[in-house]
Amino acid sequence: MMDSKVLMDLSEKVVAHTYARFPILLVRGKGTRVWDKEGKEYLDFVAGLAVCNLGHCHPRVVKAIQKQAEELIHVSNFYYIEPQIRLASLLCEHSFAG
Repeated sequence: MMDSKVLMDLSEKVVAHTYARFPILLVRGKGTRVWDKEGKEYLDFVAGLAVCNLGHCHPRVVKAIQKQAEELIHVSNFYYIEPQIRLASLLCEHSFAG
């Protein structure tokens, strides 16, 4: 098994340098906390770019993802999908766009 330093060095060679990265290799998360490969715990204040952070591994979110994965996992915006249309409608209805 490779340690964090070896994996991060390999990443520098094989992953596009789109963003600068912090020298932390995360392996799991629960709620607002994440853990690195060495077992150190962090509060996750970042989550991701252009995403809504729902926390890590909340049972209801995991269940919803599992259910959706049985139907469709990802669909290009070249096509219509009902959940996207319904969500967009709800967001517009409950925001400035309504």
